[in-house]
Amino acid sequence: MNANIPFIPETITVHLGAPNADAENVTLPFVEYISNVASSEIFPTWPESAIRANIYAQISFALNRVYTEYYRTRGYDFDITNSTAFDQYFVKDRDFFENIVEIVNEIFDNYLVRRGNIEPLFAQYCDGSRVQCEGLSQWGTVQLANQGYTPYEILQYYYGDDIDIVQNAPIMGISSSYPGRLLSVGTAGDDVRQIQIRLNRISDNYPSIPKIALPDGVFSFDTEDAVRRFQEIFSLTPDGVIGKSTWYAIQFIYNAVKRLNELDSEGIKLSDVTKQFTESIGLGDSGTEVLNVQYFLSYLSAFFSTVPNVAIDGIFGEETANAVRAFQRTFDLPITGNVDVSTWDVLYKTYLGFVETIPFKYIEGNVLPYPGVPLRIGSNDDSVRVLQEYLNYISTFIPEIPSVNVTGYFGTQTQNSVIAFQDYAGISPTGTVASITWAAIADLYGDLYNGTRLNEGQYPGYAIE
Repeated sequence: MNANIPFIPETITVHLGAPNADAENVTLPFVEYISNVASSEIFPTWPESAIRANIYAQISFALNRVYTEYYRTRGYDFDITNSTAFDQYFVKDRDFFENIVEIVNEIFDNYLVRRGNIEPLFAQYCDGSRVQCEGLSQWGTVQLANQGYTPYEILQYYYGDDIDIVQNAPIMGISSSYPGRLLSVGTAGDDVRQIQIRLNRISDNYPSIPKIALPDGVFSFDTEDAVRRFQEIFSLTPDGVIGKSTWYAIQFIYNAVKRLNELDSEGIKLSDVTKQFTESIGLGDSGTEVLNVQYFLSYLSAFFSTVPNVAIDGIFGEETANAVRAFQRTFDLPITGNVDVSTWDVLYKTYLGFVETIPFKYIEGNVLPYPGVPLRIGSNDDSVRVLQEYLNYISTFIPEIPSVNVTGYFGTQTQNSVIAFQDYAGISPTGTVASITWAAIADLYGDLYNGTRLNEGQYPGYAIE
């Protein structure tokens, strides 16, 4: 689906046969699909409670297929089949029963969930007469309804007491979950965070995939390492970049290890899909995302005369909007003055292109720009070594910032020193060094270093006798 929270699709595409069969695909409104399935699988003469319980199960089953992209992740161009060996019974161009249509129109935007989870329940069922299975028995619902069970009580009888019915779900069009852009080192957003969470869960079953220390939506080197190992395991090109094939492979394996298409699903929690990134920032916005944009614009202004310098104050005012417009004009982007995903990607990759030409080696007194990728627990490269040298120099002047061992590895000692600096500088103490923390550390290092150096003939600071 094109959202992390389930919704009712406007349409659904049905394959008229087994998944691998050479058969027609039919796309129709979701409400018509459910009316067709219900009219094909149950009888209009059944008690209303039985009819409603069955329709709830049919809706949830179909939504589970759509939400998990069960067939799309396997490379198919449909959402569900009409083969009862895999899915629900659907008959093209059949007539519907009037009372069933009325009930479907009333409840088609409701579905079942396991309490605490968000994905539509894989509401497995069978007729209960010719075929027995785990889950709901269609003929069994008739017996329960005749005993006075309500639809909800019937569903609890078969699926457990922890069943909830989500009501009045929004209706939207289906689109691919793949974000449509390559995800690589430096990319940021909720799609990156989603991949990080999924890779961490997959690594429980495939422990050679390294854990991502902080699934914060920023594609750092630990994410690249996890992606590359996943690609190696599942015979994909091990480039550490997430394109469409890797995206859907991760989705497919994640669904499998979580058993999202089974009755005993491990489930997806709301916290796993809660959005943390805004899709666009503009006039009036403030905060870390604005600071990052301003930092990159300020740096690039030294290389592009068409891009004006901008104050790094965390407030998206007219000055920042004008600089964004100038950047968009320079790189043939839509001139909006807002920073959306496409503008951010070009801005970041342009910055990274310049930074990658700079050797990241500590030279006393030399102030280097932000390396382009957040440094945090687990980072291990020359930029960490430079960071540690900066922190150690600063600690000789500011004792509340502890010194660290210069190893090039970002461990808890370095994290504690970073947090102490962030507290000192009034920066949110996350322990992660992104552009603003790096700039503050580097600037302070430069000021302290230059402030202790004497020009020729300058008073040395002590009396001469």
